Amino acid sequence: MLTRNARNFITRFYHCVQTVFTRGVTLAMAESQTLDTERESPKPEEGEVKRPQFGGRFLTNPEDVFQHNAWDNVEWDEEQEMTARKKTQEQLNSALSTEKQEEYEELADEYWNKFYQIHQNRFFKDRHWLFTEFPELGPDGKPNEDVKSVVESPAFPGQGAKRRILEVGCGVGNTVFPILQTNNDPELMVYCCDFSSTAVQLVKEHPDYNPDTCHAFVCDVTDDKVEIPVPNQSLDIIILIFVLSAISPEKMQYVLNRLAQLLKPGGKILFRDYGRYDLAQLRFKKGHCLSENFYVRGDGTRVYFFTQEELRDMLTKAGLTEEQNHIDRRLQVNRGRQLKMYRVWIQCKYRK
Repeated sequence: MLTRNARNFITRFYHCVQTVFTRGVTLAMAESQTLDTERESPKPEEGEVKRPQFGGRFLTNPEDVFQHNAWDNVEWDEEQEMTARKKTQEQLNSALSTEKQEEYEELADEYWNKFYQIHQNRFFKDRHWLFTEFPELGPDGKPNEDVKSVVESPAFPGQGAKRRILEVGCGVGNTVFPILQTNNDPELMVYCCDFSSTAVQLVKEHPDYNPDTCHAFVCDVTDDKVEIPVPNQSLDIIILIFVLSAISPEKMQYVLNRLAQLLKPGGKILFRDYGRYDLAQLRFKKGHCLSENFYVRGDGTRVYFFTQEELRDMLTKAGLTEEQNHIDRRLQVNRGRQLKMYRVWIQCKYRK
């Protein structure tokens, strides 16, 4: 029989191992999902100026690849493209059943609520890069005139504002609060919605949340029975940053059609999301593919990877005119570990 001291030692040892294992799993999950999140512009290195708009740093000498954290517009060769196509086909060959796809669709809001309950406001960084890529969001952005139907419509939040911006899929406010802080304009109203009630509550609890200039609300934009609290043709800008990819592909066109109706004449949709064959897509293991180019992460949240042509087709069908549809191929490097990470995003501006 074990002595009391021996039993105590084994118990303490077991708890230590369990703690180390749990921390290791948590760190591994965090590292994995970090690759699967939106881009945040790298912080300037010592002695560098703030990174300009994407497309300005080119890798002309392969030997210089680890001289900076990232390189713009890195072209893929035929072999790299072929390897990516082969990988995604293998993923599709082991796609989840229709029943599992329906389950993830029905429980989508619950998975996002769990995500924000765990991470609160600590997971994503504030998107200060937005004003470089989308200067329309800054103080120099010009409002469009309200149409007569909006002026005469029943009262709605922000009706008296000269400029109105809506972010769909706002999360915990990493876009909303930088916009409010940068503009500091009492005549600007920023609306923000998410179908995670946990995320919206965190926005409302933010110290900078002010109902006079910000209106946060829970909304599933894929559900035609859920109202959006502004009339058609009332918004200057709608922001879709890494959010359309979380919606089932068969519902995307409806969502874009609905949002386009909310824009004033001359209003814009500003869009940024994952591109086809992004590193995050190629890293998915067997059992995570829902349908072609549509996946479920380990935490139950979903993600789609677009092509420029798909977005052009959907946004023009929604009655919008293309101003920008750019594929951003970036090579990010970890200089300490000598790793290369090929990222692909698509950035768009479409005007009504």
